Amino acid sequence: MHEFGLAFVTAFHLIADFDPGLVGIVGLSLRVSLTAVLLSALIGLPLGAAVAAFRFPGRRAVTLFLNTAMGLPPVVVGLIVYLILSRSGPLGVLGLLFTPTAMIVAQTVLIVPIVAALTRQIVEDLLMEYGDLLRVMGTGPLTTLVTLLSEARWSLLTIVLAGFGRASAEVGAVMIVGGNIDRVTRVMTTSIALETSKGDLPLALGLGVILMTLSLSVNLAAAMVRETRRA
Repeated sequence: MHEFGLAFVTAFHLIADFDPGLVGIVGLSLRVSLTAVLLSALIGLPLGAAVAAFRFPGRRAVTLFLNTAMGLPPVVVGLIVYLILSRSGPLGVLGLLFTPTAMIVAQTVLIVPIVAALTRQIVEDLLMEYGDLLRVMGTGPLTTLVTLLSEARWSLLTIVLAGFGRASAEVGAVMIVGGNIDRVTRVMTTSIALETSKGDLPLALGLGVILMTLSLSVNLAAAMVRETRRA
């Protein structure tokens, strides 16, 4: 019990002193996760809105795929991205495996279905309310998409925040495609797993505290968005 308490004290000292190793890991984690969330929003928001707003052949299949892909196991996504980016894969010539870019790709693949599926549901609900008005106004496809996305901006922001929470907590996929290389692809989640297995509890606990703080911040931000929307 004494060793456990000492580990907590050391962990907080690492955070308070801005330990270079800790700062580097946290910085890389934020860069990877934020980039993946941005890409996921750019792809998932218009994709989900388009699936909800327009009728086209295979629409039900796309909807089913998005809903199913929300529950994709991260290790399976990591394996698929690994095979695509490996030397024998179709994109192996780019040399992206075991780089932060590969980790961003894996996180984006995980988050896009979540963002797109939830956006589709929100936009479909809006269409039930504003669909007739948009048709009477004669809005074109692009204007319709922009209008619906703008009207749902607060709900969509909550979705994006949820996507960031999912990305920052990911470990399986990023470990497979990133390799958990020190000072190259080692992020908070993979570092916690590694340091715990090595018995280095202070660093693992320090990273755990920061990760939990980020998760709490995301939840608080989502709650504030909901309250702002109701006001």
